[in-house]
Amino acid sequence: MRTRPSGSHTGWCALGLPLLVLVAWQPTTARADMWRYVDAQGVSHFSGAQLDRRYQLLFRGAENFTAGVGKAAVGGASRPSFGAAASPKQLTYFDVSPNYKAVKHLLREASQTHGIDYELLQAVIATESGFNAQAVSPKGAVGLMQLIPPTAERYGVKADKDSPIKKKLTDPRTNLRAGSSYLSDLIKLFPGQLELAIAAYNAGEGAVQRAGNKIPNYPETINYVKTVMQLYTLLKPPAVGGVASSGRIRMEMMGGSPAAVLSSAAPEAQTVRD
Repeated sequence: MRTRPSGSHTGWCALGLPLLVLVAWQPTTARADMWRYVDAQGVSHFSGAQLDRRYQLLFRGAENFTAGVGKAAVGGASRPSFGAAASPKQLTYFDVSPNYKAVKHLLREASQTHGIDYELLQAVIATESGFNAQAVSPKGAVGLMQLIPPTAERYGVKADKDSPIKKKLTDPRTNLRAGSSYLSDLIKLFPGQLELAIAAYNAGEGAVQRAGNKIPNYPETINYVKTVMQLYTLLKPPAVGGVASSGRIRMEMMGGSPAAVLSSAAPEAQTVRD
């Protein structure tokens, strides 16, 4: 699948949908902290940095989250440890999201079918669509996992006289089956390098390969990988020193609007996915 980075994110802007978390990417070792504030509507906003004084430290990460452009991601990112600020009560957000609860059984099914961690699927979908099955990006990426029709067709989604592929991708089960199958193939394509698989899901496997099997130097892809990996870390912390969590989330792209981020990306990043 080859779509320019941020297709799904700009789609949410066009639809007036909430954009989910955000994390500043540093090309050197960085502390993987998570900050949070809750707005008047009860929506939790998360960030990898304190964007303003409303944000309170949710947990303090160890200084071991090392990843960056120009470095092959071997074995995925290290998971930060939880600090005293984190508690089970603070980390139960997905439980109140009706969109998430409506499809969690389908996530479990896809996780078991394709051997992908449930929490990884959860993090990818949260970042891609915010669990909005009807989300459509300006480039035509559709549904929970923001698939474009050519990729969906590669994974068995066929149009018929009543429903084009685009319409079929708004069905959560159909979208999850195709999207999780694609993600599984990317994980196999980049064994032991989960960050590269995540980068490929956003920018296309061709972009990762052309970058020398490294994270492409596209701002949106860099932010995307960090967001997914940090959410995955939050949702599935180490067996010792943390409590698994679920919750309602909202993410914010740092450094301006998604359109601004996209405009600074390489021209190649604005094409359609391989």
